[in-house]
Amino acid sequence: MSEHIRTIITIARQYGSGGREIGEMLAKKLDVPYYDKELIALAAKESGFSEEMFRRADERAASSLLYSLVMGNYGFGSGFSTMNEMPINDKLFLIQADIIRKAAERGSCVIVGRCADYVLRERKDCLHVFIHANRESRLRRAVEKYGVEPDKVSDFLTKKDKQRANYYNFYTNKKWDALQNYDLTLDSSRFTPEQAVEIILQAARFAAPR
Repeated sequence: MSEHIRTIITIARQYGSGGREIGEMLAKKLDVPYYDKELIALAAKESGFSEEMFRRADERAASSLLYSLVMGNYGFGSGFSTMNEMPINDKLFLIQADIIRKAAERGSCVIVGRCADYVLRERKDCLHVFIHANRESRLRRAVEKYGVEPDKVSDFLTKKDKQRANYYNFYTNKKWDALQNYDLTLDSSRFTPEQAVEIILQAARFAAPR
C-alpha cells in the first residue's frame, strides 16, 4: 500500500550496503518513480549515444573539466553538438544531471547515486540519504547477492568505493562520505531493508514541505 509524501529522496551508498535495494523498496512503498540504471537509458535516448557507451563510463570520473562548466553553467538548451569534444564521462554526467533536475521538477521520486544530492542541492523538497554498512556485511552481500568471487571481493569492494568517491569528489568538489552533505546517514548493517525503508520514510514525513 503506497502513501503520499511529497518529496524527492536521493540515496548515495557504499558498495554492498544494500542502498539500491532499499531505494527500490522505498520507491515501491511510495509508489513514485525510481531512477538508478534507468538514468543511463534515459540519457542514451536523449543524447543519441549508445547505452553501452554510457554503461562503461557510469560513475567514473576520468577527465578534467572546468568546475563552473560541470555544475550548472552548461547550456543544455543549445543542443548537444557543442559537447562533441568532451570526454564521454563528462557528457554522461551533464546529461544525467539535466535528467535528474527534470525528474525532480515532475514530482516525488527516488534517485540513487550520480551526485543527485548535489545536483538538487538548491531544492527544499529533497531528503538526502547516505547508506553505509560495516565491511563484513558488505563483503557478505557482495558475494551472496552480487556474485563477486570470495577471493576477489575485498579488493573489489575497495575499488568500487574508491570509484564512487572519486566520481562524487570530482564532479561536486565535495567529499562523498562527508556527513554534512546529507540529511540522514544510515548503517544498513544494523537494520533489515524493510526497517531501513521505514526509517527513511519517517524522516521524509518530517522533512516533507508543508
